[in-house]
Amino acid sequence: MILDKSLSEIQDLVQSLGEQKYRAKQLYEASLQLKNLNEISNLPKSLKEKIAEEYFSYEIASHQVSKDGTQKVAIRFADGSLVESVLLSYKYGYTVCVSTQVGCRMGCKFCASTLNGLERNLSAGEILLQVLYFNKLLGGTHKERKVTNVVLMGCGEPLDNYENVTKFLRLVTSPDGINISMRNISLSTCGLVPKIYQLADDGFSVTLTISLHAPNDELRKTIMPIANAYKIEEILKACDYYFEKTGRRICFEYSLIEGVNNTDDCIFELARILKGRSCHVNLIPLNSVKEKHLIGVTRKNAYRIAEKLQEKGISATVRRSLGEDIDGACGQLRNRIGGAK
Repeated sequence: MILDKSLSEIQDLVQSLGEQKYRAKQLYEASLQLKNLNEISNLPKSLKEKIAEEYFSYEIASHQVSKDGTQKVAIRFADGSLVESVLLSYKYGYTVCVSTQVGCRMGCKFCASTLNGLERNLSAGEILLQVLYFNKLLGGTHKERKVTNVVLMGCGEPLDNYENVTKFLRLVTSPDGINISMRNISLSTCGLVPKIYQLADDGFSVTLTISLHAPNDELRKTIMPIANAYKIEEILKACDYYFEKTGRRICFEYSLIEGVNNTDDCIFELARILKGRSCHVNLIPLNSVKEKHLIGVTRKNAYRIAEKLQEKGISATVRRSLGEDIDGACGQLRNRIGGAK
C-alpha cells in the first residue's frame, strides 16, 4: 500500500519500476491528498499501471455529525474491514481520533471496541488514511494542514500493533508529509509494559496515556483482563522510565463507573499511588455501551472527584463528552456502520 511507505521508500519503488526518481514525490504528494490514480494528472499511464495494485482503496461507509459538531466516519477498506474514526473540534484546532486495529482483543468490560474481538491489525497507511481523510474534508493539504492533533484512542490497543503504529508515527510526523509534532500526538494503552519500555527506547516522545480505571490490581482485574498480565506497580515503573527518557508528563485515564471505582476509598488510593509523579488524571464519566450494562457517574460527581484529587496534590480534570449521541465518545467506537442512538 502506497500510504504505508515513506518518500524514500516510494523513491526506491519508482526506480525499481524503471521510472524517474522525481516521479516519487509526485506520487507521494498525491497520495497524501488521497487522490485516486485517475486524478493524478502529472503521472504517466505506464507508472499508474505498474502501481495500481499497490495503491490504496477505501470508501466511507457512513458519515455522522453529532449535535455538538463531532464527526464520525466508518471507513471500509479493500478487504471489507470497517473501522470508525472521529473528528473533534476544540478551541486550539481539530483532533482526529484514529483506530489502530479492526476490533480489539483486550476485553475491557466497559468498551464497545472489544465486543467482537480482534479481526486484524491496521497497517501504518490505513491508520494514516484516517488522518488524511479528515484533513482533506477540512480543506487542508499536506502543506497547509488543518488537523492539529492526533489521538490513538479509537478501536484497538495501539501497542498490540506496535510495528504498524510506530511506522504510522514516523509517517505522520515526517517533514516530507503532514508533519504533526510528537507533542501533538497522544497514544492510549491499557498497559502493555514491555512495549512502553520499547516505545521509550525507540525514541518516541508522544504523550503516553494509560487506561488505568482502577487504583489496585484486584479491582482492575474485574474490569480489565490485562491486569492479570501486568500489575499496576509494573505499569507505573514503565511510566517512570518513559518520563525519564522523554520528559513527557504521563496521563492516566480513569473512567468513572457508578458503584465500581468511584468510592472515596478508590479515589484516595488513586491519589496515593500517583503521588509524587509528573502526571495528570483525566476523569471520564463512563459513556454508555448498551451491551455492557454499566453506568457512569454524573458530571457533578466527576467534578467532585476531581476536586478530591486536586486536594491531594494530583492534577486532574474531567474530560468533555463529545459525540455521545452518535456513539462517537470514549469507549463507544467499534467496527460497524453508523451507531447513532
